[in-house]
Amino acid sequence: FDRRRRRPPAPLFAMRRDHDAALVRAASAAVAFLALTLFFARAQAQLAGALRLTFASATLRGPPQLRSVAGGLRASPSGVVEAATLEPLEVPKGFKPPTPQPLSVTRNDLVPALLGAGIALALRFASSVFVVGWRPGFVGSAEESLKEGRYALQLGPVAFRDGSDSLDGKLRRPAQPLVLYEYEASPFCRKVREAICMLDLSVELRPCPGARAGFSGELARRTGRRTVPFLVDPAQEVEMFESDDIINYLFDTYGPGRDKVPIALREPIAMITCSYAALARGMAGKSREVGARRENEARKPLELWGYEASPFVRVVREKLCGLCLPHLLVPCSRGSANRDEMVKRTGRFQVPYLRDPNTGVEMFEAPEILDYLQSVYTTS
Repeated sequence: FDRRRRRPPAPLFAMRRDHDAALVRAASAAVAFLALTLFFARAQAQLAGALRLTFASATLRGPPQLRSVAGGLRASPSGVVEAATLEPLEVPKGFKPPTPQPLSVTRNDLVPALLGAGIALALRFASSVFVVGWRPGFVGSAEESLKEGRYALQLGPVAFRDGSDSLDGKLRRPAQPLVLYEYEASPFCRKVREAICMLDLSVELRPCPGARAGFSGELARRTGRRTVPFLVDPAQEVEMFESDDIINYLFDTYGPGRDKVPIALREPIAMITCSYAALARGMAGKSREVGARRENEARKPLELWGYEASPFVRVVREKLCGLCLPHLLVPCSRGSANRDEMVKRTGRFQVPYLRDPNTGVEMFEAPEILDYLQSVYTTS
């Protein structure tokens, strides 16, 4: 005789309730899967459309294409409007450069953009934050170091002073700034800009949004192609396409050699992570902004101090690219000699820092820089 108590069968209504719950969970999982599928399909289509032209360059990869620069770069870019006919720009009435507020978000409307730029930074493993050969050091007082025109960072009782191959004078410097035809959302252009920051090289950026607007017409007249990135090194009389070839050339000519190119700049990691970083920012800078003045390309290049990895600098870079404004990027990654130069000029270090030779304006603070560019370089 079996004295063990047997569990009575579950009531019919309980079985029906469990069955309904299982159906709800299955339906929810199906909906979530469908939503994710549609999201990634849309993202893939958007990315493919934006990068269609630059992928064409990768499929036609061959040896580096070098060209003589015959007489160097032209004094000013050729645009729809000739530089000689440009009307002077006016600073907005009542404009006053804002007071610098380092390491702070001064306006809430910029938070989403900064978060997206921060995600992009994480996706790129903080690539280009440091100059090659970076190492931490210490000084007695950051305040005293700043008075001497040298960058230092005070954290509590400890004052940090960067060291790098650039500060040690181990990196060869070009006699003239490099020129790069590029646009913000292109993953190929992004990794070249990161390499430039790692090597602490100043470069004039000529935006070609979507490889169809901005300076892409000038690029087509110069080379017969609209493919970006395209590097011009006037000091070496060299011009070349292909992002990997450009990076190898820069590390060979102005760095420790191509064998020291970090893995973050190599394929396939660079292509995958740079693409998702562009998606994280909504492919910003992929097209010319509506309302951008048609003579922007013919203006004198603005000067932007910053570095590729900074979220605050990124939003300004996206704006400059969308407005098709040429600008000299003065890199300021950790270990950059340009940090000391900024301290000597302004008495402080903070990025982004914009200097506009077209109006004489110099200013810090990303939100106010964006407002300034919108008011001066658009018709709206």
